[in-house]
Amino acid sequence: MSDTTRFTLICPCCEATLTIDANTGALLSHEEKQKPLGSFEDMVKDLDKQKEVREQMFAQEMSSHKDRGRLLEEKFQEAKKKAEKDTRIYRNPLDMD
Repeated sequence: MSDTTRFTLICPCCEATLTIDANTGALLSHEEKQKPLGSFEDMVKDLDKQKEVREQMFAQEMSSHKDRGRLLEEKFQEAKKKAEKDTRIYRNPLDMD
């Protein structure tokens, strides 16, 4: 005889087992799927890969940060030249009142 006051579901994302009360819809229990532990060597390799990825990302950000000052200076000079060429007089719309 099955218990109709509870539903047992398996999450499609993490494959956890969820037990839900049928009357209230409240979560009664949650059990995560047991993950098999890898060997120590595999874990060390994963950490080494993560370290390499972090170092690559850091180097990329550092190189872009070095060029950032030069790029901002070039944009500023271009905007300055454009402002010098513009002969229109700026009038604040709030001053028209």
